[in-house]
Amino acid sequence: MHYKVSIIIPNRNGAELLQKNLPFVLAAVGGSEIIVVDDASTDASVDFLVKKFPTVKIIKKTHNDGFASSVNMGVREAVGEIVVLLNTDVRPEKDFLTPLLKHFDTPSVFAVGCIENSIEEKITVFRGRGEAKWEKGFFIHSRGKVDTTITAWVSGGSGAFRKSIWEKLGGMDEIFSPFYWEDIDLSYRALKSGYGLVFEPKSVVTHEHAKGAIKQGYSSLQVNIIAYRNQFLFIWKNLSNVHLWLAHLIWTPIRIVQAIIRRDAAMVVGFVWAFVYIPHVLVSRIRYCQICRIDDLSVPLQ
Repeated sequence: MHYKVSIIIPNRNGAELLQKNLPFVLAAVGGSEIIVVDDASTDASVDFLVKKFPTVKIIKKTHNDGFASSVNMGVREAVGEIVVLLNTDVRPEKDFLTPLLKHFDTPSVFAVGCIENSIEEKITVFRGRGEAKWEKGFFIHSRGKVDTTITAWVSGGSGAFRKSIWEKLGGMDEIFSPFYWEDIDLSYRALKSGYGLVFEPKSVVTHEHAKGAIKQGYSSLQVNIIAYRNQFLFIWKNLSNVHLWLAHLIWTPIRIVQAIIRRDAAMVVGFVWAFVYIPHVLVSRIRYCQICRIDDLSVPLQ
């Protein structure tokens, strides 16, 4: 089946990365729509795109409010039935699109992920497939081996999503701004709603993580605090199983005490910070419980 495809690239001060990687995107996607959502960059990103890539649609945001907001804005404006999200630090192989699209012939498939040749401190690590489990009331996720098509989530940095289901799910939750956990959250809500995720190892991209906006704009401590905060928000938003909730309530104080003992200030600060978002969490739970129909312990995570 032939699908209309839109490529969405969120950008924050990524002029150099766009110059390096956008030609590869153009070569790989043919005449597909390409949208760059600029998250109030302070570099020459927009001027560069206007001058060098006039066929690329540019959406300019006036405020820097993070990844999820940029992606949601791009999806709303996209004309494609399938939206492909690519970070500015991602370089796709020329034939990466075809293996992704074939999975959407199955109507229940929501998203398909690529295999990432992830460049990390001059070492290439194969990423793109995730595994996860509930353990002592916490959602534990990790990189999975790339030897099966089952995945617990599809990365927002290099993945294809069916727009109609994206809209039913409400897109990425901007509570996770500025970054992390928003793609895991969206994927989990899709699985709990009965939709499918697929990992496609024949679709290959190269991802230079160290050159992205997160590593360039935030310290390690800031990144860790945000990651911990968003882990708690994910659990509080999505968890519905009573036994898992009891486990979470029992083990959270224990984990906080352990964090204090090992001087993990990021976890303590992230936990306290998460309470600011309780009103949003409650609204999200009411909204998403109407479409979720699978118990947490039955969600296919690995």
